[in-house]
Amino acid sequence: MPFAVKDLPFAKDALDGISAKTLETHHDKLYPGYVNKRNEIDAALPNADKSKAMQTYSEYRALKLEETFNADGQILHELYFSHLGPNQGAESKPTGALAEALTRDFGSFEKFVEDLSACGMAARGWATVALDPTDGKVHTFLCDVHNQGGVWGTIPIMTLDVYEHAYFIDYGSARADYIKAFFKNVNWKKVSENFEKAQQMAKISGTASMA
Repeated sequence: MPFAVKDLPFAKDALDGISAKTLETHHDKLYPGYVNKRNEIDAALPNADKSKAMQTYSEYRALKLEETFNADGQILHELYFSHLGPNQGAESKPTGALAEALTRDFGSFEKFVEDLSACGMAARGWATVALDPTDGKVHTFLCDVHNQGGVWGTIPIMTLDVYEHAYFIDYGSARADYIKAFFKNVNWKKVSENFEKAQQMAKISGTASMA
């Protein structure tokens, strides 16, 4: 079954510091491109001539390369939009198991925000927060493009899009101001749910080393 574009879980004009115009461009135009192209690649792959596959160039190689780019573009955008929401406020913080994990792995929630913000400033595409089952810790990972910078086996729980399309309409080149606005709109309840699911997945995999 083809992948489908997912609706925003909030109204486009509901966020604090991220405008409806930005979301119209980001969610309604750019994100569907990844979904549609992933479907197109999925349809083309069965008919690609695998007998001519080679590393310098082949139809099969080209499709497989762009498969990961578009699949990750879809997945990361859906994660990003899923944990944004209105009326969160600058003082909003996680609670429960997620709060404990962030304090354990970063020193405090404030230090986690500092780390993710720095990762967002340093990245060319994404700063992603993920649980690593091999050490049981939460990490931030820098991704310059959708399909580079992820760590295999880790389970993403939230992500910060720092491509220019995510903020340039609202902030121009002032990325740091956008990142501050991003944190005002994080739905920590949703991120906590993602973390709990990640913990369960890590336990099922049998590789978790929970501290």
